[in-house]
Amino acid sequence: MKLKHYTGLMRLVLPLALARLYWRSVRSPAYRTRIGERLALTSVPAPRTDIWIHAVSVGEVQAAAPLVRHLLARIPPPRILMTTTTPTGANRVRELFGERVAHRYLPFDLPSIVGRFLAQTQPHCLIVMETEIWPNLLVACAERGISTVLANARLSAQSARGYARLPQLTQFTLAHFTVIAAQTTADAERFIALGAHSARVHVMGNLKFEQSSPPKMHEQAATLREHWGGAARPVWVAASTHEGEESLLLNAHRRLRMQLPNALLVLVPRHPERFDRVATLISRQNLPFTRRSVQTNCDAEIAVFLGDSMGELPLLLAASDVAFIGGSLVAVGGHNPLEAAAVAVPVIVGPHTFNFAAITEGLIAAGAAIRVNNAEALAQQLQQWLMNTALRVEMGARGQRMVMDNRGALTRLVEILNAVTASSAVTMPMN
Repeated sequence: MKLKHYTGLMRLVLPLALARLYWRSVRSPAYRTRIGERLALTSVPAPRTDIWIHAVSVGEVQAAAPLVRHLLARIPPPRILMTTTTPTGANRVRELFGERVAHRYLPFDLPSIVGRFLAQTQPHCLIVMETEIWPNLLVACAERGISTVLANARLSAQSARGYARLPQLTQFTLAHFTVIAAQTTADAERFIALGAHSARVHVMGNLKFEQSSPPKMHEQAATLREHWGGAARPVWVAASTHEGEESLLLNAHRRLRMQLPNALLVLVPRHPERFDRVATLISRQNLPFTRRSVQTNCDAEIAVFLGDSMGELPLLLAASDVAFIGGSLVAVGGHNPLEAAAVAVPVIVGPHTFNFAAITEGLIAAGAAIRVNNAEALAQQLQQWLMNTALRVEMGARGQRMVMDNRGALTRLVEILNAVTASSAVTMPMN
């Protein structure tokens, strides 16, 4: 496929993409707001900026946070614009940075729309987080002399096979990145195999190792734990769960409570539009539960605490004894286990972890995580860990050490960005 064919297809798809936003807004009304931004047509155009950072959703915003904080610490700070695709990502940008960082939704990848957006914002540099590859956007940036960096770049073997089905377009698009800063050597090799210039591909490590706990989080976690019944009550959190997974987790929890009757499951669905459906599922299983949003008591009779709030997953992890990382008992590919490891909480994952394969295998090799294949094995593992405090504490400490030992990606990324922007007004010194 050539670029002109891709562009023609995108024009045909645009009405469907807009219709999909309205369809998603039935369950999540935020999707129908600010739609004009996705077309670069609003009464308040996107602001002029120095550095544009694109992060699809919450996970990518979290990954970009250490870099954004580094940039904001400069005097004077550069003008930063962050774009996301999802409303949850937009909310996270506002929670983390308030008015210090501007936010818009990413415009659709058509030349006229992208051109309008770039005329409004006039960035010196675009930093794209992880694996967002938009051909018309990259071509437009190249034509305007805007540096483009694919940062914290990851490419699973499965995703690489998908891109390989369109070899001409993929090679053409990757060639327009000024730099690709990959998480691992394996990621770098996959980008090169798809046609990226080897001289432009670097290994930087993973920014997600750079995350730090919010101020006073440990004190807040201790307060929340007392609300759950104190340190004597066994608590496990199922983080970022997906459709079809919650029923398996509730079955595992029912098995666990046969041996530990006061065990509490903190259940945190990945997408907020599913909170009410998951609440209905818990109710149908006749498990006593409460919701974070209603702030009611969580006494010993409560079996499930539904985490139906935004931006609190780090707090819920820090207050728990064991973490199961969602999206891994179903074939979603798993989510980032480092948030749990960073607060010394041991990790359990299911069989599907291809989205974070290297990190997950590293935690397993370090003795900080374990893999289970089904809900029954999950219940057995939970019972073993929740009844053995010393083992649990040791495994959590191993995970935390692994996080600390792998830091340094931010330093390497800033060095890469300095080289890219050396000829422009935007520099990023190592403060």
